[in-house]
Amino acid sequence: MSFVRAKKHLGQHFLNDTNIARKIVDYLTPEDTTQVLEVGPGTGVLTRFLLQNPQIRLQVIEIDSESVRYLANHFPELQNHIIEADFLRCDLNEYFSEPFILIGNFPYHISSQIFFKVLAYKHKIPEVVGMVQKEVAERISASHGSKTYGILSVLLQAFYTVEYLFTVNEQVFTPPPRVKSAVIRLRRNRRKQLECDEKLFFNVVKTAFNQRRKMLRNSLKAAYGAVPEEFATLRPEQMDISQFISLTRQIELRLKNR
Repeated sequence: MSFVRAKKHLGQHFLNDTNIARKIVDYLTPEDTTQVLEVGPGTGVLTRFLLQNPQIRLQVIEIDSESVRYLANHFPELQNHIIEADFLRCDLNEYFSEPFILIGNFPYHISSQIFFKVLAYKHKIPEVVGMVQKEVAERISASHGSKTYGILSVLLQAFYTVEYLFTVNEQVFTPPPRVKSAVIRLRRNRRKQLECDEKLFFNVVKTAFNQRRKMLRNSLKAAYGAVPEEFATLRPEQMDISQFISLTRQIELRLKNR
């Protein structure tokens, strides 16, 4: 098989610029672990450079059977290291008993879901280097006070240091997407666990941003009752991570004392 057709339903846009591929791989810092999982390798433009790094023990996960056959034919080193599965649905604990780094040109239509999956395995994933839609990269790396600051910004930054690395233009893909792309890096921070109930924290953040124009006393009232006075007149984008943790802790205490 000499080529792979890009499939619209899988959101495939194959990177064709080897300089950018090398640059993405060079941002990996496999210090804590040498295990790396590439999501959606497609035709292997990143895979080639990952295999050249002797520090890396690479596995790839690919849902497209045509891409799987292409990779098996063109990269014999990947024998027994190709997982043919849907990344969003598989249990990563079946493949990794120790920490692993995640890398990939993530399909735009599922990039947010990929990051929610990262959160579910945050104790096993010390680093992520990924290409996503520029708008998503800006949202994930946004600081509080920014209009693009939202659910993923808060949840990811609670556990990871996020760096917006560089922007990638449309013409380096086949077929070209209609939007610009960007590469970001997430590195696990020192926060092992939150100083509040994690599930409640996730729910408070999501509930607040689902009505982001409202003050917290209005957006959270139906679910959690009266909001502590220090947060009542704030809108979610004004809240940093520590404030969301503090708010959740206070809600948690009140719910326990009901």
